[in-house]
Amino acid sequence: MRCLSVAVVLCCSLAVAADSDLWKLDDKLKIAKPEDTKDAETVKAPKDAIILFDGKDFSQWVKRNGKDEVKWSLKDGVMEGVKGHGDIMTKEKFGGSFKLHLEFRVPYEPGGKGQGRGNSGVYVQGRYEVQVLDSYGLVSGKNDCGAIYNVSAPKTNECKAPTIWQSYDIDFTAPKFVDGKKTEPAKITVHHNGVKIQDAVPIPVDNTTAGLGGDPSTPGPILLQDHGHPVQFRNVWILKQ
Repeated sequence: MRCLSVAVVLCCSLAVAADSDLWKLDDKLKIAKPEDTKDAETVKAPKDAIILFDGKDFSQWVKRNGKDEVKWSLKDGVMEGVKGHGDIMTKEKFGGSFKLHLEFRVPYEPGGKGQGRGNSGVYVQGRYEVQVLDSYGLVSGKNDCGAIYNVSAPKTNECKAPTIWQSYDIDFTAPKFVDGKKTEPAKITVHHNGVKIQDAVPIPVDNTTAGLGGDPSTPGPILLQDHGHPVQFRNVWILKQ
């Protein structure tokens, strides 16, 4: 029994160490400029904003099925995706035009490649994904951080190094319909760490990969993706326009 206890303790210790290593950089990562290792400043929500996550609880969120309790981790005002516990989305649904603000950071996973490093996503109305990924130092494509997934690559790569807090400000205009026919597509503008990387991009599809789908003429939630990586989020709010 004593040997079993030691083994269990050792196993747990290694797991904790491995997890903590995800939030530490090493000298193997080439840093382009000093500001890449400085957290983006947190932005206080305007007085008229709807607070979706203030670090206290998951009261505004449910799992993707729309009913089950969120099982992501919550610590020190930060929520973190937990592999296997699934996507989460807001209870409230949003239509029209609005600005979504959120802050995120991706883990340091140097052993991963492409979509295998710090992968998550922010789905506006549950349908249109703005990719979250560790794309630091890369030439950005349509599936990199800041991309509207498989629709539009970011104009520039504004990623900070992994483990560093970053920000998205996403301005969204819902598609317009007349008599059931779409007359204008959805449009998305994205500021990444304060720099405009997507400028009123028209979205030619009604649902990007892995989105909720459904009737695009109806409001939808904000969805955060569980892609098996411990991506963290804080300070999420929305301002209707």
